[in-house]
Amino acid sequence: MRNKENIAMLGAGSWGTALAIVLADNGHEVCLWTKNENRVEEINEKHTNLQYLPEIQLPETIRASSSIETALRGTDLVVLAVPTKAIREVLQLIKSVRKEPFTAVHVSKGIEPDTLMRISEMIREELPEELCKDIVVLSGPSHAEEVSLRHPTTVTVSSDNIDAAEKVQDIFMNQHFRVYTNPDVIGVEIGGALKNIIALAAGISDGLGYGDNAKAALITRGLAEIARLGTKMGADPLTFSGLTGIGDLIVTCTSVHSRNWRAGNMLGKGQKLQDVLDNMGMVVEGVRTTRAARQLSLKYGVEMPLTEALYQVLFEGKDPKTAVDELMARMKTNEMESLVDIIDRNQEN
Repeated sequence: MRNKENIAMLGAGSWGTALAIVLADNGHEVCLWTKNENRVEEINEKHTNLQYLPEIQLPETIRASSSIETALRGTDLVVLAVPTKAIREVLQLIKSVRKEPFTAVHVSKGIEPDTLMRISEMIREELPEELCKDIVVLSGPSHAEEVSLRHPTTVTVSSDNIDAAEKVQDIFMNQHFRVYTNPDVIGVEIGGALKNIIALAAGISDGLGYGDNAKAALITRGLAEIARLGTKMGADPLTFSGLTGIGDLIVTCTSVHSRNWRAGNMLGKGQKLQDVLDNMGMVVEGVRTTRAARQLSLKYGVEMPLTEALYQVLFEGKDPKTAVDELMARMKTNEMESLVDIIDRNQEN
């Protein structure tokens, strides 16, 4: 018999709402927090969130509030489901109203530019340890649209405290939503963040009409880039062959549900970046993460040609077709060299 938990879901976008459905299905009390008063009214009265999950009826046990103090009251578990750029603001709000210790679960995928911090590092910097007992990351190949329809989905949770990870595993897991544990926090966070960069590139390739061959190459070489950087940062290379590596990369690079793929697709068809972002209506994490990943590649001395090419397209005005053509014309090399380099570096560590 599952213990009923009181859970705060901070962020009522598509992902936060879909995860609230999972938790409500498991018998937990969930309060969705959003600053949008109209969305609060819609969720509480109509049990819908039409902007983000059209045609989905929410369980009536899910309630919403625009008061973060109300959302946090009586909770042991706080789920952060806001974009990376909003993480610090929300953490500061939590710190201003919350006094009792809790476990934080973050479900966003990004890296903060300039500080180059992963989200768990941002949480630990903002919240004292006596307030935030444990930090757990939930990540993996998961579109909110499919989770809300209760389609089979598998994700990973990771934490420095295995007991905390296993508790979160039990809270979220059901017959539709399978949850694995993985002790490699760095690898899980890096894989989840950097796959958005490759999804943008895959979308650009599709927008240019280059087909499946080119996209397969982008995904494969993109995985090598992610693994090179991740292992240099201390991740286990095996993590990138799992759900938060190749699994998340496949689903994000190949699905029309992926906002990063859709944004890249529009760029490939000739639209300007700002126009794309204005038309999306949702945060495209890969754009911000591209800037951070490029900074990380320079900091760690890791070659990341796909990331560099995408950076030039997004922030230096390079023509997407020119960028792709230049990638194809790079100096010849041995595919296995990068894999051997990753394995050797891990053995050294």
